Amino acid sequence: MDAPPDPTAGPLRTADPVHAAVPDELRELLHPVDGVEVTFYDPEDRDTIPGGGREVEVLALPMIAGPWLKRLDEVPGLRAVVLSSAGYEHVLPHLPEGIALANAVGVHDTATAELALTLMLASQRYLPRHVLSQQAQTWDRSTPEGQPWRSLADSTVLVLGYGGIGRALTRRLLASECEVLAVASTDKPGDDLVDSVCGITHLPDLLPRADILAISVPLTEETEGLVDAEALALLPDGALLVNVARGGVVDHEALLAECTSGRLRAALDVTDPEPLPDGHPLWSTPGVLVVPHVGGASPASFPRMASYLQGQLTAYRDSGRLEHQVAGPQA
Repeated sequence: MDAPPDPTAGPLRTADPVHAAVPDELRELLHPVDGVEVTFYDPEDRDTIPGGGREVEVLALPMIAGPWLKRLDEVPGLRAVVLSSAGYEHVLPHLPEGIALANAVGVHDTATAELALTLMLASQRYLPRHVLSQQAQTWDRSTPEGQPWRSLADSTVLVLGYGGIGRALTRRLLASECEVLAVASTDKPGDDLVDSVCGITHLPDLLPRADILAISVPLTEETEGLVDAEALALLPDGALLVNVARGGVVDHEALLAECTSGRLRAALDVTDPEPLPDGHPLWSTPGVLVVPHVGGASPASFPRMASYLQGQLTAYRDSGRLEHQVAGPQA
């Protein structure tokens, strides 16, 4: 009697065409892939399992994937999942055993870096204050009490997380005439943008030099709570913390205390908790700018996701595995 298949052994490919289920939002953008049959599904239809009743080897999740995560084990024949987001920690608790998972590497780099730069410029040049003055129809050229005029030019920016988003942000910061300190998990050689990349163990030496701390690391066991009270205390007075990664990377109680005292400032696309509840003190703390996790919200997201998915379907057809796997067999 044959032994049952091992669910951890990885995808099993046959000569039959790959069947993939893809959200309707990519219907007009995804080009055909030889050897791959695609069934499109409506992400808003919570009653119908993607695939039209057939087995689905590769499931592409929509940009808003939350409602589908708890139903992954209902998709028959599923072997691989492709996310539309760069972050993936929220998927891991729902990923069935033996299923490969790939995140959307590179899809949102430009949009997220663009927002990070926007948050920096808005905070450094006090744009929220000027917007309020415009609403009041008041010509007010003053800075917030006790605050100097600031700029992005000639600032030192510590980019914590020198991956795709970090590199895209660094490219924009150099165009803005900043000094960039790049930090990754370990020491690495430089590239065309920076002379060297420092390992995360160098943070205590680098934080006191940073006018701006820009966070773009994924949320993992190693990075959860990485920017804690001790790390925040090392930043110089008046420094700006910009987070476009995940809220859990930062100790928000410690951040709130530093910003409430007026010693630090913050510009946040992500928070902990998220969504940030009504009435949370971060909403009204002076020097804090909060936007509702819109880093990847861009017209470029869908065509870039379609191009990325086309590459993933081609790779799976050829090898039986996804590129950029972050979980599952052979990750």
